[in-house]
Amino acid sequence: MYETTLDALRRGAAAEALSAAQELVAAQPQDPHAHRLHAAALRSNGHNDAAIAAIDRAISIAPEDANLHLERAGLLLDGRQLDQAQAALAQAIGLDPNQFPAYIVQSQLAVSRGDLDEAERLIRTAARIAPDHPQVAAVEGSLLLRRGNVDAALSMLSSAAERSPDEPQLRYALGFAYLAKGHHAFAEQAFRGLLERSSSPSPSLRVLIVELLRRQGRVTEAADELTALADADPSPGMQRWLGEIELEAGRTDSALPRLRAALAAEPRDRRTLSALIEAWRRLEDADDARATLEAALATHPQSDDLWRARLLFEAFAGDEARVIVERWMAAMPGHIPALEARATIHDHAGEREQADAIAHRIVELNPGDTRSELRIIDSLMQSDPDAAVTRVESLLARAPDEQVRMTLRHLLGRTLDNAGQPGAAAATWAELQAEAAPQRLPLPPVTTPRTNWPDLSPLPDNAPGVLLLWGPPGSLVERIALNFDLTGGPLRADRFGSNPPNDPLQRYGTAEALIEGSMDPAYLINLWRAALPTRGINDGAIFDWLLWWDNALLMALRPHLPEAVLMVVLRDPRDMLLDWLAYGSPAPFRLDSPEAGARWMAMVLNQIAALHEQDLFPHRLIKLDAISQDAQGMADAIAQALEITIAPMPPEAVGAQRFPSGHWRAFAEPLAEAFAVLTPVAKRLGYPEA
Repeated sequence: MYETTLDALRRGAAAEALSAAQELVAAQPQDPHAHRLHAAALRSNGHNDAAIAAIDRAISIAPEDANLHLERAGLLLDGRQLDQAQAALAQAIGLDPNQFPAYIVQSQLAVSRGDLDEAERLIRTAARIAPDHPQVAAVEGSLLLRRGNVDAALSMLSSAAERSPDEPQLRYALGFAYLAKGHHAFAEQAFRGLLERSSSPSPSLRVLIVELLRRQGRVTEAADELTALADADPSPGMQRWLGEIELEAGRTDSALPRLRAALAAEPRDRRTLSALIEAWRRLEDADDARATLEAALATHPQSDDLWRARLLFEAFAGDEARVIVERWMAAMPGHIPALEARATIHDHAGEREQADAIAHRIVELNPGDTRSELRIIDSLMQSDPDAAVTRVESLLARAPDEQVRMTLRHLLGRTLDNAGQPGAAAATWAELQAEAAPQRLPLPPVTTPRTNWPDLSPLPDNAPGVLLLWGPPGSLVERIALNFDLTGGPLRADRFGSNPPNDPLQRYGTAEALIEGSMDPAYLINLWRAALPTRGINDGAIFDWLLWWDNALLMALRPHLPEAVLMVVLRDPRDMLLDWLAYGSPAPFRLDSPEAGARWMAMVLNQIAALHEQDLFPHRLIKLDAISQDAQGMADAIAQALEITIAPMPPEAVGAQRFPSGHWRAFAEPLAEAFAVLTPVAKRLGYPEA
């Protein structure tokens, strides 16, 4: 959309750039970036006043966009002529002083279009003509800001502003440097200084000050400052922005008329609509919402966002919603979002056949539509399992994207299982796991079982509560973690994220180091405690969800962290292996084959069995076999294990059932070798042999 104009600007084809930019703003009159490019094209043609007017139009649409204000400040670099002394210096080094204004303007144009190398070349030449000219410093500072070197820009511009305190372009650039640094109060001071010095201050300068007030949390002042501007500027962008700030200040009654005016002027603006919905929600004014949205739909019946907003103010899937969706479908025949809304209403009413028919209609209109195809397959899995397999195979044959193919192959495994073909399902999942193995984490090493342990220290007085949570792949331990998290427990799941703690419990070699004696047990616990503040834990109380478990950790926990409790989440080991094979695990451990996974899991679970049988450390086993889909049941199990009161998570947070308990028996033949490895430890943990 923008490339034609950008390409012409890069090539220096000024007339071509202006023509393309004019077409762009005609096609996208509410796009601030289009007006920004129009301003650059106008300036490249020498129309500086018109360029400022164009950037002001962009600002009226997105007044809070600091980059647009930075562009406007650049347009004020008018490339004025040098004084006599500066001209003499330029001539002495063989450069034409009359070219200085052009270098300034062209360098700023290069900055505005993102061509920073060209801008640097031009301003370097301008600096040779007049090295101490304040406009040179203004461009150089802006260039440093664009390159992300905020500290250098701030240093340069501060020094230059001291030498030329009345140079407005320098104060503009300095204000933006403070803004980039996050020094909003200093930025406000710089821009207010410009406002006081200007005989006819630009409204955009006041807008900048409003945004700076807002960023400082002074939203009431920001709203008051903006009100006079918005009264003089009825543009929808300005009215919307004031409405948003009034909402932020808690003045919903004042926000509503501003936002209504903005929507009336531009009914398709999603931000305005979102702010209005929030205002109506706060005021509980569904009648005004209905009336305002109906007026907007009367002139813009093709707007998805307006129809969706209108549905928000009727009972979900009720009779009134049904009427609105019928109107939406009439206004936009064959429109997929409207059809999807109708299918949702059918679903809610238990009209499955009608909803399925709409899914088939959507697939006709948009072949391969993901949501509708999944719905059709889900329906076939219940009514015709073999047809579900065939449909997935057909989609797989046509899928061009490898990521989509991987998703479909996983789905194929589900449909094969559902169709009574466990061997084919297991082979499909095993193939996917083997292909992904090189990109996955290696399985944590498991140490050799031992029988001699250090003494368990007495429980210290007033020790903060420490829960160590762990479950093997396929245990669904993540559901227990989610219950803790959603009910306000001090759970930390950061070991599974992009910024894990740098402590010994995260490192694979810790267990072996304890056994070998190269890791001091007390030092391990001290390092773990030292990392807690960086994880947002300042009182020592934590539910720490562990990436791995090995009984070797007891060499540190028994003497140095006796107040901790280990919670291990389990299911039948054979069900856990099947779940891991089909769905992976919270930690992306590699699974080279079902047999390899079974051997590793058996070693770890035998350690858990020994810990439980010998009561080697305070611990609780939570078995999810019968309650993995029951939010209340899981909460009750936690409460009983820890002797606490805990609320259940919302039932919808539990997620869809993957496999019912005991489903491993359907795979007894294709996974016989892997299950044979796990059966002894399954029996040891209290599960039946078959």
